[in-house]
Amino acid sequence: MNILFACGGTAGHINPAVALARLFQERNEGCRILFVGADGGMETRLVPKEGYDIQTVTITNFRRSLLPEDIVHNMRTLVNMRKSKKQSEAILDQFRPDLAVGTGGYASYPIISAAARRGIPTAVHESNAVPGLTTKALSKVVDQVLVGFEESRSHYDHPEKVVVTGTPVRGDFFRYTRQEAREQLGLTDDRPLVVSVWGSLGAAAMNRQTVDLIAEECRQGEPFHHIHSAGRDYAHVLELLAARAVDLKAHPSIDVREYIYDMPLVMAAADLVLCRAGASTISELSALAKPSVLVPSPNVVADHQTKNARVLSQAGGAVLLPEAESSGEKLYETVAGLLADQKKREAMSAALRRMSVPDAGEQIYQVLLGLMKGGKSAH
Repeated sequence: MNILFACGGTAGHINPAVALARLFQERNEGCRILFVGADGGMETRLVPKEGYDIQTVTITNFRRSLLPEDIVHNMRTLVNMRKSKKQSEAILDQFRPDLAVGTGGYASYPIISAAARRGIPTAVHESNAVPGLTTKALSKVVDQVLVGFEESRSHYDHPEKVVVTGTPVRGDFFRYTRQEAREQLGLTDDRPLVVSVWGSLGAAAMNRQTVDLIAEECRQGEPFHHIHSAGRDYAHVLELLAARAVDLKAHPSIDVREYIYDMPLVMAAADLVLCRAGASTISELSALAKPSVLVPSPNVVADHQTKNARVLSQAGGAVLLPEAESSGEKLYETVAGLLADQKKREAMSAALRRMSVPDAGEQIYQVLLGLMKGGKSAH
């Protein structure tokens, strides 16, 4: 059995593909996996770390602008599309997949569409609430469209192809109970834990707001534990805290880190999460039923994080706070209000459980197996 996964651009596209690759190999002895990504994309670093081979195609995005530099970029993209088509055909000739699955990112388009033209069983999975251009285009040619949320179905031209499967979340996120996680983190009192993280690279504006939030926590006598991941702004965050006369050594309940390397442990212990609304993040929050305050990044394509956040907030599982309306003071007020209202947080968790698909990986696996058993020739 040869399975090809095409993904790239963000962790929200890469992580589901890796989770599915593991599932296929666990269940099928001798199963061969190949990933396809874009030249120089994040996937070329992350996928090999997971132990999988990856080949790349030369593909770039289209920019929705008539600025001269964007017109030149789009002309280059047209040239790259022809190049990536030839590269995709060569990869298919060499690997001869029995199934080709795209999980988002520009690199998915040339290889998955080429596989569909050959009659190879194909599927595309979309973690975001609203499909990106690549997924929307591929939905017209693949055999099956798999989506994370019921609300996503209406965005596709062929709803009969759409199956709501949820989005796979790594198994280690379910390893700890809240109490076990708190004990491992050394949280020995009854105060709740707030976790804040604004993406793997951090976010300058939200880190500044978090400094204001931490300063207010200190003024209020540290009413809750707080673990914050500052990302690449870590040194600057420490400088800003020092400028506010916040000595973290004198405030042991506040833990500012460069990165949260033990995210499954920290998330298990969390009572409230402050974060962006990328696809991986909302999948994890839903699967773990963790109440959150979502501040979507305003710097993403088609404002898709706001659309993701709206799905959770409208279901009652999260508070949506636009970055333009957010501040350290607003964050503190929102956090304090939620932590003081246990019934509200329990209702948020219940809403997330209703909308989550805890066995998303298994559901997707079964759909994909069904595609392969459908009698289509892979070669």
